[in-house]
Amino acid sequence: MPSLVTEPGFADPATALAHFERRLGVETDCSDVHESLKSGADFVLVDVRGAKLYAAGHVAGAVNIPHRTMTAERMAQYPRDSAFVVYCAGPHCNGAHKAAIRLARLGYPVKEMIGGITGWRDEDFALERDADANFGIGTLAVL
Repeated sequence: MPSLVTEPGFADPATALAHFERRLGVETDCSDVHESLKSGADFVLVDVRGAKLYAAGHVAGAVNIPHRTMTAERMAQYPRDSAFVVYCAGPHCNGAHKAAIRLARLGYPVKEMIGGITGWRDEDFALERDADANFGIGTLAVL
């Protein structure tokens, strides 16, 4: 008797290859972002959460652009060939998807960092935070 995994069958290898190649065109993971940041990233890393959550802890080097504020006017500061990697709180949050849609509609190449802050922490990578987040003073500390 087939298991719950094998009973529905498997896609043929060509279909599986096309599927996973497509996913890598729109997704990256925390480990790849971490390694890329060490050697000088060729993308703009964007934390799409609100300012308070960003201040409480974000990936070092990320800029804070909440997805609701991603307008043509706001994004005009970036050249049209800028590549973006967006993240939000984690798998329970669709803010990164909303940001990716906005950026793609504006004509920018974009990927989601799957896992978001939750994935970053799961990998045991440090977060940077505003040491005085409650007061908005702006000094940084590493978590």
